Amino acid sequence: DAVARDGHNRRQARHTTFTTYVPEERFIGYFKPENRSTVGTGMIISFNFNRSIEHRAEVERAITVSSDPAVEVVGHWFGDDRLDFRPKEYWKAGTRVTVKMKLRDVQGAAGSYGIQDKTIGFTIGRSQISTVDAAEHTMEVRRDGRLLSTLPISAGAPKTKTYNGKMVVMELFDVTRMNGQTVGFGGEYDIPDVPHAMRLTSSGTFLHGNYWLSPDTFGTSNMSHGCVGLRDDKGGGSDTPAGWFFDRTLIGDVVEVVNSQDKTVAPDNGLGGWNMSWADWVAGSALV
Repeated sequence: DAVARDGHNRRQARHTTFTTYVPEERFIGYFKPENRSTVGTGMIISFNFNRSIEHRAEVERAITVSSDPAVEVVGHWFGDDRLDFRPKEYWKAGTRVTVKMKLRDVQGAAGSYGIQDKTIGFTIGRSQISTVDAAEHTMEVRRDGRLLSTLPISAGAPKTKTYNGKMVVMELFDVTRMNGQTVGFGGEYDIPDVPHAMRLTSSGTFLHGNYWLSPDTFGTSNMSHGCVGLRDDKGGGSDTPAGWFFDRTLIGDVVEVVNSQDKTVAPDNGLGGWNMSWADWVAGSALV
């Protein structure tokens, strides 16, 4: 309701109404890493949206990533429902990262609006980069540039080779079930209690403990279905190579496989974006 008087003291009143719009659809972005977590230097910030995004520039602009110390961080779209962010090089140890999501009421597509308005933060821990040499059957573990240990491994067999390239630890499981039917190997295996399992790709590549192969397999031959195996005990041993490595691993740590006869892991398979050049990464931003 509004009442106005003009210079001659003449009064006018108006009564108006309006209705707020209720969107037919809302979208949210499921993100990693978790708020207030400490992660490795290879961590990539990844959003998976529950609805297809048509207005990519608007959505990307509504998410800002800042860090202390400051570095340039750029987004890259994989399809219409995934947006990842990373700097040009691995994060420096000790960096504090802040992610602001101002997605509420941002239009992602016709009739679809964002709902999130929140800020999260995480910290980059020490630098740990492990290099798996599939030909030499070894894994060198380096902490802040210093060699911690060289562990014997067993990588993918000749018919089921391990991907080459840089992979990032996505999940850590004290024990998990591995069933070949879930990754296209039919009934070749179903192991209910794989110990010390570290997920490296969305498609099912793990670095994990292995108690069912002969101990002399590790360091001498490749026998897996594409994973990287470390010697372990049934139930998970604390003093085995797998237990030792698991206890020293963070989500976000980098594991790079070299000298395998397979192709390089795809950038969107897990957090594989480090396998893209910086120019190609930047070209995938909707804001370029």
